[in-house]
Amino acid sequence: MDPHQIIHIHPAAPPQPALGAPCNGCGVCCLAEPCPLGQVISRKRVGACDALRWDGAQRLYRCGAISDPEGVLGARWRWAAPLLRCFARRWIAAGAGCDAALKSTRL
Repeated sequence: MDPHQIIHIHPAAPPQPALGAPCNGCGVCCLAEPCPLGQVISRKRVGACDALRWDGAQRLYRCGAISDPEGVLGARWRWAAPLLRCFARRWIAAGAGCDAALKSTRL
């Protein structure tokens, strides 16, 4: 990863939490690069994860594999959405704390 990578974060997104602190939906990790599950969904290893979703009402980012599995999978694979939602929480370690060892700066 480029140490000076520029990512575009929604202006209303919360600031990045400290490493190990509970996830607050800042989106920094997923905007920088997809996790292993996101790599499968996005079919890429660099850049923002295609599964990342902005929740305007809550003013935070969420993993679409959990919040919008039907949209992530598309019409052809919609039948698998309940399975994806169920397993995605474990695969992305939701609730385990921030693991993004990234330093973000807002301009």
